[in-house]
Amino acid sequence: MRLDHVSYVASHDQLVDVVQRLGSRLGSAFVDGGIHPRFGTRNFTLPLKNGHYLEVVCPLNHPAADQTPFGQAVSKRANEGGGWLTWVVSTEDIKSIETRLGRESAEGHRKRPDGTDLHWKQIGVLATIYDAQLPFFIEWTSDDHPSADGKAVAEIEKIEIAGDLATIENWLGTDVSTALEGINIEWIDVEDNDGITGVVAIHLATPTGTIRLD
Repeated sequence: MRLDHVSYVASHDQLVDVVQRLGSRLGSAFVDGGIHPRFGTRNFTLPLKNGHYLEVVCPLNHPAADQTPFGQAVSKRANEGGGWLTWVVSTEDIKSIETRLGRESAEGHRKRPDGTDLHWKQIGVLATIYDAQLPFFIEWTSDDHPSADGKAVAEIEKIEIAGDLATIENWLGTDVSTALEGINIEWIDVEDNDGITGVVAIHLATPTGTIRLD
């Protein structure tokens, strides 16, 4: 189990502006990731070092955005003004997580503009909706990975999280240090974050210095 990506939400109208702003700050270009037809969302991705990537995702005017957990999570965050949705961990054994959580994972896919199709399974998004400090889990079932879409120039150094270590580790079923190996964690008191849990900011090392994205 390891960090797969971090997810940032924008409204549909602001998606392009957010992608351009973040890409300019990081000195790297986002790739059009295409539409998630089962979730009613679409995204752009930016490759990062160490097999990670940054996703900017928006809800679409599509029934699935209201009917699926991921669509609901993205729509809720967009309606709150956008910003960090959550961090996502990858696993090679999602069945064990299905067993632990007592439910099945959801299948996802998206077709990129070049025609290639990415497939994965994910689980745990409902928990993220109710407590944003909790990541959800993903298992890739296709060979391609968004971290390989372009040249990575930035690297995650630190994640600021408003939350509770024990709560997150109980959810993960492992140590946070295992899931976030090599990444520093700064714990923020939830009361100091207006009572809101979740990712507060990501610090990324770039060729021009460290950038804090909040």
